[in-house]
Amino acid sequence: MAILTVRNVNKRFGGLKALDDVNLEVQPGTVHAIIGPNGAGKSTLLNCFVGRLEPDTGVVDFDGVSLLGMKPHEINQAGVSRVFQTPEIFGDLTLVENVMLPAFARRDGAFRINGWRPVLSETGIRELAMEMLRDVGLADHAQTVASQLSRGDKRRLELAMCLVQEPKLLLLDEPTAGMARADTNNTIDLLKVIAGRGITMVVIEHDMHVVFSLADRVSVLAQGTVIAEDVPERIKGNQKVQDAYLGGAHL
Repeated sequence: MAILTVRNVNKRFGGLKALDDVNLEVQPGTVHAIIGPNGAGKSTLLNCFVGRLEPDTGVVDFDGVSLLGMKPHEINQAGVSRVFQTPEIFGDLTLVENVMLPAFARRDGAFRINGWRPVLSETGIRELAMEMLRDVGLADHAQTVASQLSRGDKRRLELAMCLVQEPKLLLLDEPTAGMARADTNNTIDLLKVIAGRGITMVVIEHDMHVVFSLADRVSVLAQGTVIAEDVPERIKGNQKVQDAYLGGAHL
């Protein structure tokens, strides 16, 4: 049974049809990539998964429950975490403090930025945050202020902030955007470790090196509709995908 099911999803913005009868299924424990040219509807679709947008029509079910009408924090509490294209961290806090905040929110069912200071003295929360930092290779920098990190390490920190919430589904929007190749490869390696733990991932990504290194299955969007879905090797050779995505050039 699919962990994420999308059926006949449509979304218009005025006269523009951003999503046109989109269908896809994401199987548990897999990495499912969504690719396509700029303006294909990828981010719009992702926003429909996390409650930032409501489809005009269609079905979005996660783990057998409809996400439609749920607020973003309710979707997060249900087990869906999102990694944004630009890492969303608290630059003025240390790394361990950054991870403690979502750990507190997961435990207490609410994220209250105005009430974070008492949490930072809680031993259990701090130990859990340190465990997550060790998992992503940042434990030695736990007391570093987050704004001082490189782009790649900010992404690692954001992943730790997601993992501490124990997600069933991790949504990643351009996880290697703006990274040098070394940071990109390190991020790929970390995502492989996360996938190896059985966490399902949906990845939007322009870098085909990332897609073909990680994905078990690939859906291709063009002009708001899914034009192909297959395993990566067959997507590479799909002429329709090559025409839509790269003007006929090989992936």
